[in-house]
Amino acid sequence: MSRIGNKTITIPSGVEVNVEAGNEVTVKGPKGELNRKFNELFEFEIEGETIVVKRPNDKKQTKQLHGTTRSLLANMIEGVLNGFAKELQLVGIGYRAALDGNKLVLSVGFSHPVEFEIEDGITITVAKPTEIKVEGIDKQRVGEWAANIRAVRKPEPYLGKGIRYKGEYVRRKEGKTAAKG
Repeated sequence: MSRIGNKTITIPSGVEVNVEAGNEVTVKGPKGELNRKFNELFEFEIEGETIVVKRPNDKKQTKQLHGTTRSLLANMIEGVLNGFAKELQLVGIGYRAALDGNKLVLSVGFSHPVEFEIEDGITITVAKPTEIKVEGIDKQRVGEWAANIRAVRKPEPYLGKGIRYKGEYVRRKEGKTAAKG
């Protein structure tokens, strides 16, 4: 039994959900509009201000997709209402970020700056040279952008330098001098 799949989704005021033929779901809200095509096995029942995702049978694959489908729809509603954000920190001497028009420019110890072309639907702000905030209405795209920026220079365990999520714990290791003795 999928416990997450059976939960109802509440539609807040200001958000409009439309289910079209072929399970094409459109969610409109104050921050924007999202579209997604879901598996045609599932049925979306909109009753007033709630949505219920129903599955047709109890096969293993259907049960696996039931909770995922419900979570994706709930994240679409949350995204158009409040949006999603990920914060990153640059730790290291000389590590800094800057916005240059429609590009994010990172100086993280390489011989050249690393540039990212910012796409539509993603907003990147640099409040301080060592803090980056990635915002948008699509949870997957926000997470993917944050992960791609972090992948440029992952935090390393010896000195702790690199790009990390805000609040992320980096397990530190002792250097070679600890082995001598």
